[in-house]
Amino acid sequence: MNPPNVRDPDLLEKLAEAQTYSARYREIQVRNIEGMQADRDKLAAEAEAKRTALAALPREARRRTIIREVIETEGPSPDNLRFLPTPLAICGLPYRRLPTERREFERRQGRMSVVVSAGWLMDPNGNRIHQPIPWGPKARLIMAHLSTEALRNNSPVVETADTLTGFMHDMGFTVTGGERGSLAPFKEQLRALAACRMEFSAWDGSRSAMVDVKPLEKVELWFGEDPAQRSLWPSKIEFSHRYFEELQKHALPIDKRALKAFSGSARRLDLLFWITFRITRLNDHFILDWKPLKEQFGEGFARDRDFRAHLVEDLASIKELFPKLPVKLTARGLEMDAADSTALAIPKRTLVTKKA
Repeated sequence: MNPPNVRDPDLLEKLAEAQTYSARYREIQVRNIEGMQADRDKLAAEAEAKRTALAALPREARRRTIIREVIETEGPSPDNLRFLPTPLAICGLPYRRLPTERREFERRQGRMSVVVSAGWLMDPNGNRIHQPIPWGPKARLIMAHLSTEALRNNSPVVETADTLTGFMHDMGFTVTGGERGSLAPFKEQLRALAACRMEFSAWDGSRSAMVDVKPLEKVELWFGEDPAQRSLWPSKIEFSHRYFEELQKHALPIDKRALKAFSGSARRLDLLFWITFRITRLNDHFILDWKPLKEQFGEGFARDRDFRAHLVEDLASIKELFPKLPVKLTARGLEMDAADSTALAIPKRTLVTKKA
């Protein structure tokens, strides 16, 4: 008679085979098979408990947990890198839509600044249409994707018809058309980016430099809205040469899995970019006081305590993804120590070759 705790078909076959053995050897085999079943049951119970715990998490926390496990399993890889020009990544775009009459936005960080000016586009009927200043996580994701494609191809011209849809899938978005579909806000940000101008500035107390660019020099913006059509996106875009040169000289790498984890939060993306830039360039302990922290990341918060509470959550979510980061919030502000780039899943050697 088979032991009642053995259920798996392959183990039952082993038990049947064991019946042909001598009594002593049969007893040993039965114990081994029972142990194999017990080990399988334990692993199955652990897996089920893990699935239950994961299902109970809020959606964003569940996504971070899954992505953290992927990063831990796969490790850093150049294939997972995406890039932004360092000034744009560090200083950033607005987090939310600005009022229509607002024509300019500036954000500073240390001795760098980015000024973004809203522009106009011509529609297919010859009407000039005012575009907003690009904002939010989707504008950042689009620029990261297009900038990476330009670097990989070593060309300011990027074929986009298929790659943008693929990138949306990579970021966890289902591609749907229509007024309320997922494509609409991405297209809105692409149009805003195509219309805007950006000024990248840096200074050191004795010298200053500025690059004034229109990032997207050529792009077809008024394309079909039907998701069944092939032309979900323009067939190609072309960066201005000055933007492309700035990208080649000063590109900040970010792991695409982290982009996916924070694809719904511009603030968390910016905090991740800033930590990536700062921590991999440190030689000593660094502290950024709460006042400049709020100037950098506090858009939309009137009260300091509200900002601090949200920043605690934002940093915790990043450290959940990258637990080896030596970064913490204290009464003094944000404190960090130097860390290897692999703590952010960025290989020490990336695919970007910087110009001399």
